[in-house]
Amino acid sequence: MADRGKRTYSRRSLHGKVAHMLGTRILSGGYAPGALLPNEETLSAELGVSRTALREAIKVLASKGLIESRPKIGTRVRPAKVWNLLDPDILAWSLATRPALEFVGKFLELREMVEPGAAALAARNHTPDQAKAMQEAFDAMAAAPDIDAWNAADVRFHQALMAATGNEFVASLGGLIDLALTASFDFTAKRAVAPRRGLPFHGQVLARILARDAEGARDAALALLHDARATVAEISAVAP
Repeated sequence: MADRGKRTYSRRSLHGKVAHMLGTRILSGGYAPGALLPNEETLSAELGVSRTALREAIKVLASKGLIESRPKIGTRVRPAKVWNLLDPDILAWSLATRPALEFVGKFLELREMVEPGAAALAARNHTPDQAKAMQEAFDAMAAAPDIDAWNAADVRFHQALMAATGNEFVASLGGLIDLALTASFDFTAKRAVAPRRGLPFHGQVLARILARDAEGARDAALALLHDARATVAEISAVAP
C-alpha cells in the first residue's frame, strides 16, 4: 500500500508523465465522467508514447478509481462522485486544473467541518510529546523569516493538532490533506493583506488545547477559521 500523503507513481517515469497528462485531462473535464477514452492505438499515437507506457498509466488511473476498463467496451471515466479527491495525485491534478479560489473555498468548508472537533479532541487526548510538537510548530510560525517558512510551519501545526486527537482516523486525515493544506495556505498567505494576522488565532487554539479546555479549543478553532474565511473573502474581492 502506498504511504499516505505520498505520490503513488514517479513523475519522472514515462508512464508517470502520461498518468499526469491523462489525470489532468479528466479532472479538467477534457474527458468527462462517463466518456470513453480513445482506443489504445489512437491515444498512444496522440501522446507520442509507447503502448506499454500508456498501459502502465492506465493502471495508475484505474487504481485511483478515475477510470475502469471493460473488455469489448473500452476504458471509461468513472462518475466524479467516486473519485477520492484527497488522494495526493488526484488532488494535485485538481489543483492544476481548477480555479484556485474555488479550491480554497471548498477546502475551507471541509476544514470548518473537521478542525473544531479535532481541536476539542486534541484538548482532551494530547500527550506531552504531541503538545511539544504543536508548540514547536507554533514557535516556528512566530519566528518564520518568510512566507514559505510560515506556510510550512502552519501545515505542521495543523498536522500536529490532528495527530494529537488520539483518533487514528482523524490523524490519518491530517496526512492525507497535507498537499491541500500546503496549497491552500500558500495561495492565501501570498495574497493576503496581512498574512501573519492568523498567528494570535493559532496561539489561542494552542493555549486552549494545552489547558485541556475542549470547548474553548473548539471555539478558538472556529475563530481561526472565521478569520481564514474573511481572508478568502478579501482576496476574492480584489481578484481579477
